Amino acid sequence: MLKIRLKRLGAKKAPTYRVIVINSTTKREGLPIQELGHYNPKTKVMKLDKVSALDWIKKGAQPTETVKYLINNCNDDGTLNYQKKETVKLSKKAQAKAAAEAEAKAKAEEEARLAAEAAAAESSEEAAPEA
Repeated sequence: MLKIRLKRLGAKKAPTYRVIVINSTTKREGLPIQELGHYNPKTKVMKLDKVSALDWIKKGAQPTETVKYLINNCNDDGTLNYQKKETVKLSKKAQAKAAAEAEAKAKAEEEARLAAEAAAAESSEEAAPEA
């Protein structure tokens, strides 16, 4: 069975990968059938022959999960369409403080809603005896 997977290159703690088509029983650094591109996870730089990769998938080659992600998030020219996450991690104290503030805000909004409903009920009661 053919696999589309990554072949690791580069120095220790500085990996780069080649996207290759290879027999599933061959070792990771074995001789590939075809090289489809390369990927550097540190700098998020990728160059992939997407048309050829999709052609191999049509022929029956099975991509690994990582390669499937790379193919799906690849532009037509073969570069990675990467969006950096904008989430900010908070400490446990800051998370507790934010949760308390959100709870207090929700409680204040609920009280304001109940007060508005009570005022509306009183005004309707005052208008009913006059009619």
